[in-house]
Amino acid sequence: MTSTAQAPSSGARTAHPEHLGHVIFIAAAAAMGGFLFGYDSSVINGAVEAIRDRYDVGSAALAQVIAIALIGCAVGAATAGRIADRIGRIRCMQIAAVLFTVSAVGSAMPFALWDLAFWRVVGGFAIGMASVIGPAYIAEVAPPAYRGRLGSFQQAAIVIGIAVSQLVNWGLLNAADGDQRGKLMGLEAWQVMLGVMVVPAVLYGLLSFAIPESPRFLISVGKHERAREILTEVEGKQVDLDARVTEIEGAMKSEHRSSFKDLLGGGFFFKPIVWVGIGLSVFQQFVGINVAFYYSSTLWQSVGVDPTDSFFYSFTTSIINIVGTVIAMIFVDRVGRRPLAIIGSVGMVVGLALEAWAFSHPLVDGRLPAAQGWIALIAAHVFVLFFALSWGVVVWVMLGEMFPNRLRAAALGVAAAAQWIANWAITASFPSLADWNLSVTYVIYTAFAALSIPFVLKFVKETKGKALEEMG
Repeated sequence: MTSTAQAPSSGARTAHPEHLGHVIFIAAAAAMGGFLFGYDSSVINGAVEAIRDRYDVGSAALAQVIAIALIGCAVGAATAGRIADRIGRIRCMQIAAVLFTVSAVGSAMPFALWDLAFWRVVGGFAIGMASVIGPAYIAEVAPPAYRGRLGSFQQAAIVIGIAVSQLVNWGLLNAADGDQRGKLMGLEAWQVMLGVMVVPAVLYGLLSFAIPESPRFLISVGKHERAREILTEVEGKQVDLDARVTEIEGAMKSEHRSSFKDLLGGGFFFKPIVWVGIGLSVFQQFVGINVAFYYSSTLWQSVGVDPTDSFFYSFTTSIINIVGTVIAMIFVDRVGRRPLAIIGSVGMVVGLALEAWAFSHPLVDGRLPAAQGWIALIAAHVFVLFFALSWGVVVWVMLGEMFPNRLRAAALGVAAAAQWIANWAITASFPSLADWNLSVTYVIYTAFAALSIPFVLKFVKETKGKALEEMG
């Protein structure tokens, strides 16, 4: 690799595009996959109890139906990098949009429990693709000076998708007189909840036709002139295009298309940087964040909260999630990735520990005592706030930028797949763990939040302000 890859001379590091709004639109359109990711992940929250009732299944079987989408997510995440390297980032987005649409229609009209599970796997595959291609694409088109903020669009879109799905669920539940199985438009309310995702899925597909291909992909397939045009659009006319293309091309010429074998650092073990990516992904999930989005209404109902109120609390949690994400977007390029992660971990430990304490108290007439109930509710919002302003954004930003060019696509795929497997483990285990001991379940999540602090301090390097060609 040439020295320019270590010390860019094209001016890319300080590039400021003439039309920043255009770059923001590109990033936002790509992040629409994140919106669908959030929406599809969370919309099932409104259908859990209805599915349990309609198909008469216990907690363990129900958990598998809810969690099975995450297996599709892992497969989609593991294969998306290779697909994107072969056919391009935009085509990958379009495939995901089609799968999202088909999954929404199938999930809304299942004729059996296994049929619902199948369509959730299809949607999961699309989510997995979107989880990889969104941050990778944004990292490749964003100027280094703005990459953290633009990269955080992915998480912002995810949390907005979560909030919108909770709001839609709440609205549909009220329209069905508080009954998840009440009739709406000829279907049960929970079916309409799952089917509404057709609208953003189609919009995602349309937006994919309005944004350019990644300049790095174009250079990799020999379309240099088009790559120059896009680099001018996203990094500005003041950038030395010849030097910029040489930087990217030089990095690529010293590399080959990333494959799983490239990630191995000795024997059957991954390179250290890949393990760091896997660690970030696993810790992000093992704090139990998705319990708050897959099971929150069920959780609140289990401690005596009225079903309609439980849906409302799920929505307020989503609003807090958005607030935290906005805070992270403001500070991720100012404070840096590592400090935000550590601050967030400390806050999550406090919130989770308080939840564990509150849930340790016995129920009175099927409800938590008033003091413990309020502490549990406030602590849940504190936990989500600190997750959102740190790990929710930081992990996606870092996974899009921390790997060397020669490893990025394959390493991001493995790290994202690890994230989905960890997500599946938490999602599939929560109902049974909660039936066993809800307080101890939250103690486990608290322990992982605490362990994430030394992990960041020892293994995670700061990537703020560096060009992608400098990652090594």
